[in-house]
Amino acid sequence: MTTEPRTARIEAFCGRLQALDAGERARLKRCAGRSLAESPETLGLFYRLLPPGIPERDEETYFLVATLYPLAGAADAGSFGASLSRARNPQNERGLDRRVETLLDSDEAQLPVRLRRAIHFLQSQAVGVDWPRLLRDLLLWTHPDRFVQKAWARAYFAPRDVEDPAQ
Repeated sequence: MTTEPRTARIEAFCGRLQALDAGERARLKRCAGRSLAESPETLGLFYRLLPPGIPERDEETYFLVATLYPLAGAADAGSFGASLSRARNPQNERGLDRRVETLLDSDEAQLPVRLRRAIHFLQSQAVGVDWPRLLRDLLLWTHPDRFVQKAWARAYFAPRDVEDPAQ
């Protein structure tokens, strides 16, 4: 699959998530961190949101994002590591650093619960998530080069130039 159709599908899916009403968001939110098989009450809603052409192997990842979407607001751009970095402060950095390291070390089974906790934390700090970017990253989470995890770690842990307004 080329990048263009995948990007278009991701954008379409996130647009559909944004258009959900409060009741639909609440239904998805109740399933946050659960699998499709554990969430029969949302199957109809989820498959209405899913754009055509999504490979079956990617459905769990799309479902994960759909159930996490109601938990936090949106951000314009940046990796999930950058969002976590924006929430980091001297009072929470030690604990958050450990949480981020644990998240980065997550396998497919651990990721939904750890990601849900991280998104709850971001919401409590009023930090948004770039949902299309998160979905793209999660679709590549298991790549053997672990480039998604490296990018998140770089965005979170790398020193920042305080004078640089682009950061």
